[in-house]
Amino acid sequence: MNRPLYVVKVGSATLDRGSVYAELASLVARGARVLLVAGGAAGIERHYGAVGRAMPELRLANGDAVRYCPPEEMTHLVDAYERVTLPAVEDGLRALGVDVFTAVAARGGLVTGRANRPLKTVSAEGRSRVVRDHRAGVPAGIDTARLRALLDAYDVVCLSAPVRDREGGAPLNVDADVLAAALSNALGADHLRLVTGTAGLLTDPADPESTLRHAHPGEAARYAGGRMRQKVRAAEMALEGGSADIAITGPHTLADPSGWTRFWRGGRPEEDLTLLGRAVGVPSVSGDEHELAAYLLDWCAERGIDAKIDAAGNLVATRGTGDRGLLLLGHLDTVPHHWPAEWREGELHGRGSVDAKGSLAAFLEVLAAADVPADGRLRVVGAVEEEISSSKGAFHARDHYPADAVVIGEPSGSDKLTLGYYGLFKLRVTASVDSGHSAGMDAVSAPDTLIRAVDAIRTSVTAQAPDALSAVIDVRCETGRERHRAVGILNFRVPPGADLDALRTAALAHEGDGVEIVMERATPGHSGGRTSSLVKVFTRAFGQTGVRPRFVVKKGTSDMNTLATTWRGVPMVAYGPGDSALDHTDQEHIGAEEYRTARSLLGDAVARWFALPEGSR
Repeated sequence: MNRPLYVVKVGSATLDRGSVYAELASLVARGARVLLVAGGAAGIERHYGAVGRAMPELRLANGDAVRYCPPEEMTHLVDAYERVTLPAVEDGLRALGVDVFTAVAARGGLVTGRANRPLKTVSAEGRSRVVRDHRAGVPAGIDTARLRALLDAYDVVCLSAPVRDREGGAPLNVDADVLAAALSNALGADHLRLVTGTAGLLTDPADPESTLRHAHPGEAARYAGGRMRQKVRAAEMALEGGSADIAITGPHTLADPSGWTRFWRGGRPEEDLTLLGRAVGVPSVSGDEHELAAYLLDWCAERGIDAKIDAAGNLVATRGTGDRGLLLLGHLDTVPHHWPAEWREGELHGRGSVDAKGSLAAFLEVLAAADVPADGRLRVVGAVEEEISSSKGAFHARDHYPADAVVIGEPSGSDKLTLGYYGLFKLRVTASVDSGHSAGMDAVSAPDTLIRAVDAIRTSVTAQAPDALSAVIDVRCETGRERHRAVGILNFRVPPGADLDALRTAALAHEGDGVEIVMERATPGHSGGRTSSLVKVFTRAFGQTGVRPRFVVKKGTSDMNTLATTWRGVPMVAYGPGDSALDHTDQEHIGAEEYRTARSLLGDAVARWFALPEGSR
């Protein structure tokens, strides 16, 4: 499963409060890798006070004061981080059972920097002077290989300023927010969080409730003063550098999205495309769905929709409390990727735009606009882990959210309706042979044995299900002192109606003689035909728009199959915008008009279903 990478910059005032350590530990508990960038102002002040040293300052022409860092001062600055700030981080995280590595970024050249130009300052007497020995700069090089190794070895890696000067000499002090942005860009982080003491970026510094919730490039700088200017600068750097999900968070927290200023790539889209664009803009690879679920939960709250994140991690949004239930089941997750979502000439490019955030966004907008009758209940579920074999979210939905009819959110195209899907029959085949030289007389290697076994299994399974499709989707070899092993995952897509028990019997007949077969998944295909009330309301909605629909049964699988393992007699279809041929490709994109058409048609079909007379559903 994907382990998302968070880069989190936390200032010294927030570190002193201590509660942020529990929030970082919760990220680790969700399976994330965490790169923490620690600010040091409070630690520096304490260290200088402890050693009885005054901190020199410079006054800039604009009136701002900055810490003066000539070469002789840098040793004391490093000491402040290594003796005060970083040990406090270690203590705070280890107390929660978190394994942490800490270092000043200059150590070992983890981060190198480029020195700034000489600094123009104003003396106490008001005279201008140029300071040439101020050791400040910007990040210029990051040892990504070693940082990735550290992130794999530790729960949290914590870095602080200063960085190594690439030209030699004393280390360079760098802004911690800018350092975090540079690290995020270099490592391809999934999420960048700049934690501050206010509720994000305030449009009115005197009003703590004036958070700017969403910012596009160039919009935030006008509200930023003092230290917040550097945070906005860092967020804009991250946007330009390709970091995915960026927010200034607070006050002193990274857990509550209502106190965030989120930064979005590109200009503001048209209002009715905003949810689609932002849903695609928040990464949600399988195992990393939480941030998208939290964003959508907040979207629902702003519209008065009853919503929650359930025990499985699914987003569940509901309107109405009646007995007649229609379930719109989409999914939050995507296959792995890292490229920024962006609009280009009326098309949204990005992972998940087709599979299947377009469907989920349409579901939520239809939910918000629907006129749900008193005896009705319209529920949207954004499930987790649809793209991996667990289907954790759909199984939870199957067991907790009964409905009288279901629309699955998968790309059919706005002019097609999916009536069913093939099932999934997945086997792990292990072939093992005694260790020996593969060039010996009549020697048969473990891979040879695996190939023969897979061919035989394919022949037997397709004899039972001639329309089945098969592929070996993974192979690995293991060499031991006594036995060599080859392991393959053999995947079958089987048509609705295929007898899974017969397929299992046919496959397992090939066990023995060094071959072990384990059935990893057996999900039946499902197809409901064209006669259900749900198909009829969609057909009428198509007719209303002048579209002659196409009805398809897809060779892939979806969460429809999971529901069908126990739900009987419940009409189900799949519908959503986008071309499914683009699923899982780097060309994935969806057109604005395609999305609008599908959203409108879905809304019409939902209204028609609730208008059906009792007993005809």
